[in-house]
Amino acid sequence: MEVFICSNGNDGVARAVLHGGGIVMAVDGSDVLDEVFERFLKGTRIFGDREVLRHDYVPEKLPHREDQIRYLGEVTAPVLRGSRCSNIFIYGKTGTGKTAVVKYVLGRLASKARKLGAPVRVCYVNCRLAGTEYRVLSTLCNALRVDIPFTGLAVGEVFDRFKATMEARRLLFIAVLDEIDALIKERGDVLLYELTRINETLSYGRTSVVGISNDLRFKELLDPRVLSSLSEEEIVFRPYDASELQDILLDRAKLAFYDGVLSEGAVSLCAALAAAEHGDARRALDLLRVAGELAERGGAEVILEDHVRAAEKRIEHDRIAEALKNLTPHSKFVLCSVYLLGKAKVGCAITGDIYEIYRELCDYAGLTPLTQRRVSGLIDELDVIGLLNTRVVSLGRYGRTKKIRLGIPRSLIREVFFGDDRIGRLIDYVPKCLAAISDSRS
Repeated sequence: MEVFICSNGNDGVARAVLHGGGIVMAVDGSDVLDEVFERFLKGTRIFGDREVLRHDYVPEKLPHREDQIRYLGEVTAPVLRGSRCSNIFIYGKTGTGKTAVVKYVLGRLASKARKLGAPVRVCYVNCRLAGTEYRVLSTLCNALRVDIPFTGLAVGEVFDRFKATMEARRLLFIAVLDEIDALIKERGDVLLYELTRINETLSYGRTSVVGISNDLRFKELLDPRVLSSLSEEEIVFRPYDASELQDILLDRAKLAFYDGVLSEGAVSLCAALAAAEHGDARRALDLLRVAGELAERGGAEVILEDHVRAAEKRIEHDRIAEALKNLTPHSKFVLCSVYLLGKAKVGCAITGDIYEIYRELCDYAGLTPLTQRRVSGLIDELDVIGLLNTRVVSLGRYGRTKKIRLGIPRSLIREVFFGDDRIGRLIDYVPKCLAAISDSRS
């Protein structure tokens, strides 16, 4: 329900719109928003097309990835003559061009197939966003124009409809599974196994899998039966260096900005900062885009190094928040366990302490806990991405142990997790096992 409140006073008219119990918009005679919009419209022109700097933009040229483009093209080309191509798995850190190369090559492949009249279909699925086998399969079915309800069917039924359509239309289907490691860590490798064995049950249709993973150890997660059925080829994308990132930024800048608004020093600094942090092209593009937006808001006519440094500080906060939101539920529970230990003044925890609280949180939330060995692996992964800090210390004749603490501010964890439906109620939870852990530390 919306309620409009109006008050006519000496200072002009004040109005507020209440929605769901809270004020969502308030304006007075000066109308702040009108002022903001007018200042933007009359201000300096920085961006020609800011969408060019977004992650999902696929440019017509991908500098320094020519070898990978050629190799992926050679692997997938057999579908143009009616033959199934090999499964292929692509590895590399975030921002090394994996997704852009795959979309570029398979987009060109699909276009060529249409011209030749070849029965080729390509479907891209981000497994982290899809989240479940059901949603991955429903996306694959939608690419074949098979309507699948949002929920309500068994996974086996959806898979059968997918196979039946493939067979009836004699299609050569390429399924691109981006961030496949996220799905397998959370749900297991059953879907990947079924997709790699599907061709054994088809007489006419054929399916190939293109997997994309940020985890170089991805194959360690797979069952030996899945590994034996993959028969895959591999491409590993190395990080970009500073000069390569600068080439990428200059190419995008020609389309993104008006002439003369970008200083050479700003481009060089964006490239250097991103190269120092794993050669991440996404990071470099984000820095350049946000620097441009800050210059635009400040009414500057040129994007300078100071704008890049201000952008770096802003992105760092947003990047950590995004990483927290995209963690799997079990990783969130592990991080929440460390958070609760820190809240109880246990500065450096050990794996056993974290596991005790993790198990209690899982029981409280109705989630089946993982083994301590798997939780130890999740702690290592959180350490790699900087959310936890771990160090191995020697206890002399008692051996060695791992000390673990948060790598980010507790306030940020609370800010992000508090809005999470599943874990928000655990932020203020007081684990029963905390007393015993605290006693053992004193």
